[in-house]
Amino acid sequence: MEPLNIVGNRVIRVDGRAKVKGEALYPQDIYLEGMLYGKTLRSEKPHAYIQVEIEEGEKTPGVVKILTAKDVTGQNHHGVLFKDHEVLCSERVRRIGDPIAFVIATSEKAACEGLAKIKVRYTELPAVFDPVEAIAKDAPKIHGESNIIYHYRCRKGNVEEGFKNCHVIVEREYKTSMVDHAFLQPEAGVAYWDQEGNIVVCAATQYPHFDQLEVAEALGLPKEKVKIINPAVGGAFGGREDITLQIHLALGAYLTGKAVKAVYSREESFYAHAKRHPIIMRYKTGASKEGKLLAMEATLIGDTGAYASWAVNVMRKAGVHATGPYEIPNVKIDSYAVYTNNPFCGAMRGFGATQVPIASEQQMDILAQALGMDPVRFRLFNCFRVGSETANGQILHESVPLERCIEAVGQRLFHGLR
Repeated sequence: MEPLNIVGNRVIRVDGRAKVKGEALYPQDIYLEGMLYGKTLRSEKPHAYIQVEIEEGEKTPGVVKILTAKDVTGQNHHGVLFKDHEVLCSERVRRIGDPIAFVIATSEKAACEGLAKIKVRYTELPAVFDPVEAIAKDAPKIHGESNIIYHYRCRKGNVEEGFKNCHVIVEREYKTSMVDHAFLQPEAGVAYWDQEGNIVVCAATQYPHFDQLEVAEALGLPKEKVKIINPAVGGAFGGREDITLQIHLALGAYLTGKAVKAVYSREESFYAHAKRHPIIMRYKTGASKEGKLLAMEATLIGDTGAYASWAVNVMRKAGVHATGPYEIPNVKIDSYAVYTNNPFCGAMRGFGATQVPIASEQQMDILAQALGMDPVRFRLFNCFRVGSETANGQILHESVPLERCIEAVGQRLFHGLR
């Protein structure tokens, strides 16, 4: 086998030198002659019908244009899986922070002054913030006729019979919280017309190809007439997979004929992008007197907030990983993604697989304690090995070093303590 050029060697990052020297170009660093500045007016209510009056804002010195839903030249929607976001809310807001208007002015100061003069009349609607309550048939509906976006089911063996044979059964409820990515660089970008008549958007993003499609659809342009340029990215971790300011900037440049720039504050960044899904996890796990796992039943309820983003993928992954890395012959898992009026949730490192170990691993500790077994040995007794079958029927044919890993961690953590 020929020596590998990359694997096993120290490789100089192509962007390393520029970042170390402070020369890397981030979206906030981009300045174009004669460019305008944009500011977003966001909802102050979690659920309401709206009427927007922009006349006073338009009279503000320096304000060039105020965009509302009626100014969207293509489709007034976007979303990575479901088109449930509006570019600018037309009649209804579904969370605090929903974009209502985009003010374009000759300076940031003028944009802020114009924004402050816009009047929004809210007719508040009943809201729901608990995903369990949101499942109820009489709960306020966020989109359509049901707040349940997705239901993943996993069935293996017979859980009822499995629990009958258990010596110990542990039932608990666990909850994880909503988490923000808090990347170092808040959202920023600039859009402009290039010399070939294309709309160009410069913004830090994880999916420039998706952004191109969504910008083109919102503007009503062929995909080939939209270019997305990805400057240096100041952190993402999944938080830049959804549209935030890209379409607003593109629409502003498209309608004014000038470059338009926007920079979010840290506070606005919190409102604008997705969060990690908080999940309510109800677990019932049983084992034999000898310490063999026999049955597990779990219900996972994931709060995706006002918009779906990657909820289907996240809650499917949570369901797939709900058993942890353990052999369990009888399994029943139901994993739900649910709309509420909370901030919307989407991708964040681990994508659903990071939440469920909070529950599954605590179940292992409680079971081991109830059986009087060492928790490390209990895990070794039940962990995946080559040839194991997961709850959803996958056979693990190779690369399953879990037993070796648990032993090494156990020795390092507990050596000399027992």
